[in-house]
Amino acid sequence: MSSMIFRCVAFLVLCLPSTLDAGKHPHIVLIMADDMGYGDPTCYNPDSKIATKHIDRLAAEGMRFTDAHAPAAVCVPTRYSLMTGRYPFRMPNVEKRKPLITKDRTTIASLLRDHGYYTEMIGKWHLGFDFEDISSFHHGGPVDCGFVSYFGIPRSLDIPPYYYIHDELPLRPPTDTIAASDSIADGWTRIQGAFWREGGLAPGFKHIDVLPRFSDEAVAVIDRHAASETDKPLFLYYALPAPHTPWMPTKEYRGKSGADIYGDFALQVDDSVGRLLDALDRHEMTDDTLVIFTSDNGPVWYPHDVEKFDHAATGPLRGMKGDAWEAGHRMPFLVRWPGKVAEGSVSDQLICHVDLLRTFASMLEVSLADREGVDSRNQLPVLLGEQTSSSVRETLISQSSKKVLVIRKGPWKLIPTRGSGGFTRTPESEAGPAGQLYRLDKDLGETTNLWNEHPEIVEELTERLTDVRSGDRTAP
Repeated sequence: MSSMIFRCVAFLVLCLPSTLDAGKHPHIVLIMADDMGYGDPTCYNPDSKIATKHIDRLAAEGMRFTDAHAPAAVCVPTRYSLMTGRYPFRMPNVEKRKPLITKDRTTIASLLRDHGYYTEMIGKWHLGFDFEDISSFHHGGPVDCGFVSYFGIPRSLDIPPYYYIHDELPLRPPTDTIAASDSIADGWTRIQGAFWREGGLAPGFKHIDVLPRFSDEAVAVIDRHAASETDKPLFLYYALPAPHTPWMPTKEYRGKSGADIYGDFALQVDDSVGRLLDALDRHEMTDDTLVIFTSDNGPVWYPHDVEKFDHAATGPLRGMKGDAWEAGHRMPFLVRWPGKVAEGSVSDQLICHVDLLRTFASMLEVSLADREGVDSRNQLPVLLGEQTSSSVRETLISQSSKKVLVIRKGPWKLIPTRGSGGFTRTPESEAGPAGQLYRLDKDLGETTNLWNEHPEIVEELTERLTDVRSGDRTAP
């Protein structure tokens, strides 16, 4: 009987989440770039034409993930999943530009706020607002989803109207208008370069000022928190608007990369990251801060851009933003946590943005309600170096811009359609397999379709994908 009790106790201990010293939760700075590719940072691509020294610093001082994924290849569904721990195909079907997250939904911000964190967000929201008049209160945004304070823009900088929001109110309503812009004359496609659509504009609002303004605001959050001498840890979510279009680097970054204005703008993103790291250093907060850097989806970078600039923004991956292929959703993902995450470490563990909710919950040693974080996995043991031989995440679902669901299991990846499923235009001939199957450990560039060679794998993954779509959760 006593041996049975011992085995039961041992089992329970092994099943408990990884724990940290009670009452010593770290500050958290989550930085999400917008449309930055797997091959842009030099820590992922030594041949990159963008010298990302600050992003590289995070890799040198923390853990670099090589198999990290956005849950979608475009920004809105990725941001929904990041916040909620739910795959994007579970997003509610709401009216365009209305809030996608209901007030009763647990988010990474509300979880941390409810357990002692001071939560602030700077940057691009792109998950909808509810308002009767655009000059009045904006409901359903960050401050209704767990953030104590917010300063940012409602969506991408190529989608009107263009204006800043502070907490729930526009800083200045978009009462002016601006004509559309593009860089076709400079050799870029319509959706590259200094591209934005015609629409409303707040008086004094300039696209080129947004990234510097957000950098200032994010640094100010850290400065204020340090000056407050509060015992509360800080959670700062910095959602960069760049290097998404419009590519508008300020004067000091022009010509400083080898990839034209895109590279220059990505270099300015790196400097914005560096400013936050410097602020943490200046206030002696570095050793007590968990920093995560990633991107929401791949870049708008075509094969002819690679040839022209000798810069592979997608690294060795196939495709680009929007695609079901790897370049659409395999992302840079770096974690620095001094004393907890091993310096200079590299992990090939399968990880997704959707995992942050359950990972943070484990760090706080709290449980989520059954309806929350239904697709999220606890990656804390991976960060702490406690789990290296086996995978926390057995399968992964990602979504293309055309809502094609991709499934990964181990090295196998199934795309249940022909073509890219996204922005890359491909001839979808009636000849050949009906879908695509790749073995990524031997073919990262997705060059050899094994659909016909392994019908048993196709059947297994197709059934699993069907189960996922019809079920209400994938996490245990």
